[in-house]
Amino acid sequence: MAIDTQHPIQKNSRQLKLQSLMRLRWLAITGQLLTVLIVTWLLDIRFNWIVCLALISVSVMLNVVLRLYFPARTRLSPEFAMWLLIYDVVSIGALLYMTGGIQNPFIFLIIAPSIISATTLSLRNTAIISVLTVFTVVLLFAFHEPLPWFTGEKFGTPLPYQTAVFASILASLLYIAAAANILSVEARQMSAALAAADNVLAREQQLSALDGLAAAAAHELGTPLGTIYVTTRELMRALPEDEEVAQDLKLINSQAERCREILTKLTRSPGKTDQLLKKLTLSELVEEVAEPYRHGETSIRILTEPLRGEDVENASEPECDRCPGVSYGLGNLIENAVDFAEGVVTISASWTEEDISIVISDDGPGFSNEILDNLGEPFVTTRSANRQDMATGDGSGLGLGFFIAKTLLERAGASLTLANRYQPEHGAVIRVTWKRSKFEPMDIPPHVSEQYQAASTTA
Repeated sequence: MAIDTQHPIQKNSRQLKLQSLMRLRWLAITGQLLTVLIVTWLLDIRFNWIVCLALISVSVMLNVVLRLYFPARTRLSPEFAMWLLIYDVVSIGALLYMTGGIQNPFIFLIIAPSIISATTLSLRNTAIISVLTVFTVVLLFAFHEPLPWFTGEKFGTPLPYQTAVFASILASLLYIAAAANILSVEARQMSAALAAADNVLAREQQLSALDGLAAAAAHELGTPLGTIYVTTRELMRALPEDEEVAQDLKLINSQAERCREILTKLTRSPGKTDQLLKKLTLSELVEEVAEPYRHGETSIRILTEPLRGEDVENASEPECDRCPGVSYGLGNLIENAVDFAEGVVTISASWTEEDISIVISDDGPGFSNEILDNLGEPFVTTRSANRQDMATGDGSGLGLGFFIAKTLLERAGASLTLANRYQPEHGAVIRVTWKRSKFEPMDIPPHVSEQYQAASTTA
């Protein structure tokens, strides 16, 4: 089963804000000025501090020019941000060249632009900046001014030590940049997934607003419809039944009555649910969720029974409150199984006095090794590219369906495990388990139930 880890992160999510970059540069400028002043005036160490101040002044002027020509909240394009960070590498490298090169204890600051790029820019931009950083360190290893030191004393480090410093800079650059890039991508993925969930809830709020408009319209239309109904009844009584006009009045009266029935349904509170319909057993839940997927080519087999080998004398079949979130979550898992099955999907529901288990298995190719640890994260999907092309464009095929389903089931107290069956059988196996105390009845706060309803109706 192929895995597609692409995700629709918006381009502006990888754009660096000018204000942030300027603040970081002001911080670096402040540290550089303090270092030069302390070394020169407090420690009385002589070096070419005028050139160092000139280099720092260039950074100051760059910040001033950027502030004058661009608003502080400007989002920089990736290319422009990359060139600004390249300047930072060159500027730091020039200062290090004047102050001992790789022997300078502040040499590790040269990897800072690469770390900034790893968290905000693309992998290509980060690679360019990192290669330049390594090249600069190599030059500083070979060419640099002597390390400033106290008058009359000479300080030097052996070549093996300088080589070790170079290796540590290279290792730190690779590790920290990679870690920052991975963590920032995961954070952006989660933000995008939460934004998608917010869109789902926003759609539900719009639907709720439409419900209010429908109720208001029903209230306003009730009076004129009632008048039409009563008037047509009176006219029908005054005219003989064989009159052609009487037949037209009868039709108008029947249509008015129909409109009144429709308005009555619109004004009926959706919260007033029949208690008999609100409760359902585990087998009824599985049958209800699987019903929409029974009409395709894939056969669905359902097995519901107490767990074998257990003392189930007092373990009656569990019941739960009808929950749209749980129905949506299980339905999504069944839909995925039907999509990838070769012919049969088996749903096994079992229970004991303490636990409840629903196992959804298929005879398809199963999960690939890399997907078992990642499925359920946002924007990780098992669907191939051609399946995604068939998506409706509302987020289907992007890995959000399984992410939302897993989240809804876990909020309802369930836990999910993924596995594969192997020879002589093959296929994917998803096990959903509850503690019976959490399933019967499901203890779901009202606001969470509303979120379940939102996801199940619009996701």
